[in-house]
Amino acid sequence: MHKFDYFASNILNTINMTAITSYITNDFKAIDSQEKTAVVQSFFDAVAFSHFPVVEEEIYIGSVACEDIETFSGNKKIADYRYAFERFFARTNMIWLDVLEVFAKNHTNLVPVLDESNKYVGYYEIEDVINFFHETPFLKESGEVIIVKKGVLDYSISQIVQIVESNNGKLLGLLVSDSDSNSIQVTLKINIGSINEIIQSFRRYNYEIISEHQEDNYINTLKERSDYLDKYLNI
Repeated sequence: MHKFDYFASNILNTINMTAITSYITNDFKAIDSQEKTAVVQSFFDAVAFSHFPVVEEEIYIGSVACEDIETFSGNKKIADYRYAFERFFARTNMIWLDVLEVFAKNHTNLVPVLDESNKYVGYYEIEDVINFFHETPFLKESGEVIIVKKGVLDYSISQIVQIVESNNGKLLGLLVSDSDSNSIQVTLKINIGSINEIIQSFRRYNYEIISEHQEDNYINTLKERSDYLDKYLNI
């Protein structure tokens, strides 16, 4: 692996590799599969969860949705409706970005957590995962945010890192913030280095600068020339 590819990989995983298992909670016990549906309905009336895990002999068998529980007969066991359970979950060894992806894909505010033997160990709440993100250096530490754009087939994470590093910049993190079939947009947070030199280097490598910066001499020069031209034409 090229040294810049290796470094880029480390940058991308700076905030990913931090464990979030301390946020696993058991404030509420998982629903036993033999529980009466009426009891589960009362539980959902008292909480704001979109889903909640159901277990059978400590093994996770799925999550029941708040919207579905309202349609179930209160006299039956919750296990009678296992066909309606949603079976998303996170593993205890998942990095936080993968956990966040589970939340997003399943439109939920609670994700069950399983160990490697599929034993249920607790759950994550979306507020805790977001708070975890807020404590990462990418958001918590001060720095300059630069957003660059380039063709999908032309951009290179290792090149982006090299441009920043070669201008004495220090990356707090970067992420692909937008993309389509033609181009990709990368957001970087930098807390050391000459922002103007970094920006001009990106332009030399044909990256479009999406974000606006007071230190951008190129844009400032264009503005001064435009102002001068307007003044000249109005004489």
